[in-house]
Amino acid sequence: MKKLLAILITFAFLAVTSTAQAPDTLWTRTYGGVEDDYCFGAQQTADSGFILCGQTVMANADIVSIYLVKTDSEGDTLWTSCVGGICANSGCKVQQTSDGGYIIVSDTFIGGAGDSDVLLVKTDNAGNEVWSRTYGGTGRDVGNFARQTQDGGYIIVAETWSYGAGEESIYLIKTDTGGDTLWTNTFGGHNCDEGLCVQQIDDGNYIISGGGNSYTTTSLFYDVYLLKIDPDGNEIWMRTYGGEGHDKGYFVEQTTDGGYIIAGVTTSYSAGYNDIYLIKTDDRGDTLWTNVFGGTGNDEGHSVMQTSDGGCIVAGTTTSYGAGSTDIYLIKTDASGDEQWNQTYGGTGIDVGFSVQQTMDGGYAVGGYTNSFGAGGSDFYLIRLEGENIPIIEDLTISIQGANIILEWSESPEALSYYVYRDTIPHFNVTGMTPLANPTLNTFEDTGAAASGEYYYRVTVEY
Repeated sequence: MKKLLAILITFAFLAVTSTAQAPDTLWTRTYGGVEDDYCFGAQQTADSGFILCGQTVMANADIVSIYLVKTDSEGDTLWTSCVGGICANSGCKVQQTSDGGYIIVSDTFIGGAGDSDVLLVKTDNAGNEVWSRTYGGTGRDVGNFARQTQDGGYIIVAETWSYGAGEESIYLIKTDTGGDTLWTNTFGGHNCDEGLCVQQIDDGNYIISGGGNSYTTTSLFYDVYLLKIDPDGNEIWMRTYGGEGHDKGYFVEQTTDGGYIIAGVTTSYSAGYNDIYLIKTDDRGDTLWTNVFGGTGNDEGHSVMQTSDGGCIVAGTTTSYGAGSTDIYLIKTDASGDEQWNQTYGGTGIDVGFSVQQTMDGGYAVGGYTNSFGAGGSDFYLIRLEGENIPIIEDLTISIQGANIILEWSESPEALSYYVYRDTIPHFNVTGMTPLANPTLNTFEDTGAAASGEYYYRVTVEY
């Protein structure tokens, strides 16, 4: 059968640069009213704009609602929306879905079975609520992270006091496209265990990061957890990382070599109270390297993304450096985890970074909240940085030879290697795409595509 191909001819070829300077800030924006507004994540959308998600305290009332802000590529507001009813006073995360709408995870006191329940909200592309679902039992259940899965449904990682073997357990929920539960499972031991981030990886399994004290030498402190789960919710393996102190993994992402990068916090190896903890593993979760960043204060890593040069960008917070009591802390590393540059952002107040993403043009977008700037006590805060010397390579050709797909592109004399990615749905960067190969030549033969289907490719180059 002839292959049916839809090729995405949009490529970001990023150069490794020797500069130790952070890229210039293109612009910053704040969003919110006179009350408190807390942003817990931002994502660039397919139209080059941004979606920000957090919580807003309704005026003159102690009522918390999920708050969405959609912007254009310059950060100017296109629309705002409050969804999900009254929610609990914890974080929420957002992702743009394949239909152009959004999926949001949080927790709520209203309409569930227990003290609080996991809340999943689906909106259309204008921020109008399409449906919402709650999950949980008679205890407290808190939703921490959700992602759309390859089948169009959703995977949610949460914390539960309703189910599981311990006082607090990792709670994994798989739903269909309408948010109806397909299966759930809990993970952990007899103490306290938290699931903080989940991603579906290229083999269809799931990877979870978090932390807990069920498997530590002392029940007083946490270790970082990394769990690999099969498509039916069964544990494949679990790894722990850390020392004698308190260590936790807030975010995990699969890297182009099939391994994982984890960002979190450590007191086991810190120079101060907390330091940012960066862990790189192979595909089995075995440690390849670790690094620690920070000073004598409190420094935490909340988000990490592999960049197109093979390094990493980490966003978090610091009280060790910067202008205020707490500042946003951004760190760029090379592929070995060694720091290339760092920068703080904020004013004299409290400024917190919860997400970072490499943008379509090779720059960066950082989302969080600030009470140094803006209209209210705290406001959503979006920082846009320029790219780092991004040459474009053109002339990609794609052909079919027998059962295989051949990709060829113009050779770059200074290239060290190339990275090839594929998926069955369009992406605006390589996050979430399947890493296929790391060729040193300017051609790649894809022998793993199905006999028919629609495929989207991206190629990046390392200089």
